[in-house]
Amino acid sequence: MRVLVAGGGGREHALVWKLRRSTRVREILCAPGNGGIQYDARCIPISPADENAFIDMVVRERVDLVVIGPEAPLAAGLADLLRSHGIAVLGPSRAAARLESSKVFAKEFMARHSIPTASFTIHDSPAEAISRLESTEVRFPLVVKADGLAAGKGVVVARDREEARRAIDLIMIRREFGAAGDRVVLEEFLQGTEASFIVFTDGETILPAVAAQDHKAAYDNDQGPNTGGMGAYSTDSILSPEMESSILTRVVQPVIAGMRAEGAPFQGILYTGLMLTATGPYVLEFNVRMGDPEGQVILPRLTSDCTALCEALCSTRLRDYQAVWSHRAAICVVLASGGYPGSYEKGKVISGLKLAEEDARVTVFHSGTKRRNGELVTDGGRVLGVTALAEDLETAVITAYEAFNKIHFEGMRYRRDIGAKGLPASGK
Repeated sequence: MRVLVAGGGGREHALVWKLRRSTRVREILCAPGNGGIQYDARCIPISPADENAFIDMVVRERVDLVVIGPEAPLAAGLADLLRSHGIAVLGPSRAAARLESSKVFAKEFMARHSIPTASFTIHDSPAEAISRLESTEVRFPLVVKADGLAAGKGVVVARDREEARRAIDLIMIRREFGAAGDRVVLEEFLQGTEASFIVFTDGETILPAVAAQDHKAAYDNDQGPNTGGMGAYSTDSILSPEMESSILTRVVQPVIAGMRAEGAPFQGILYTGLMLTATGPYVLEFNVRMGDPEGQVILPRLTSDCTALCEALCSTRLRDYQAVWSHRAAICVVLASGGYPGSYEKGKVISGLKLAEEDARVTVFHSGTKRRNGELVTDGGRVLGVTALAEDLETAVITAYEAFNKIHFEGMRYRRDIGAKGLPASGK
């Protein structure tokens, strides 16, 4: 079969890398792709945002299956459009994608279906939001969230009223994230351990992936502004069997049943960002696609056929698919451009990739790269993700950091503590 992955980031590279290993795939394409994906797929320079050109290309290329990587095309309804042309697609409808595209919808949905989440208020104007800050009911730290899509950056944990005011100014007045700042959610700050729990679902059957832990903050020790993700790790020890069962029962199953009851059945990949508290799991956010960089540590641990998984999901036969997951540990360290998540320069020459991948346990996934005059150069904030797969987390951490020490581009920066939180849990 001919498979196309829509998108051009690290998650999409991981999807291409995994799907092309299936004997079921005759050819794999990616649109638009990036400087590294072009070695694993035939890249077509058409953005999923250009819906008419994208559909024409899919039909012209006789694509059998489209896997949509990023959130924006899903929020815009690309999956609906593909299905209307009779094309199999892995990705939820526009209506179901509201779980990610609107924080307001997600919070109100959870309230309607008694899904555990932090207490919250919703505000349509800066004056209204700032007025709320003066209430005696408000406690700090307080989480300020832009309603719409903001590439993982529209969340501020405010330590006091002044910081909360600045966050509201950034989101709603200065419009740092555009229309995403039309409304804000002010949310209770939860204490606990964060985890990413991802499931595949055809709307009936739910197939959990192995758990992962993302590192959102820009700097070591979870300091600095939120980013799209500076790294992740995945081990069997992140969630106990009891906690996984609790998440499925209290969160995932009610989401799938609730969306179906509200006339927007969910079919695709559901990512639940969780805070594991002393009283159980609470939902921080939903995403409606594979995480990035979580995908770069989850997909390498899937040892059964990924293409068969996608086919089973799209044809509502997920109950017949048997997923097999490796017990090995995985880690991904993101190498970012200097200045990210703020302003940064592009076009910096990248070297050392072949040396880094000489170790068979290492795979480098490209996020923001392109080819220029025969050289690989930076073309985004998050540039590369160095993934290592090993028998235990400590070995994976050492392997990944040894590998990325061989890579260089001007201004390259990274976190030095990716995976550190998991070492005590793994007995190291």
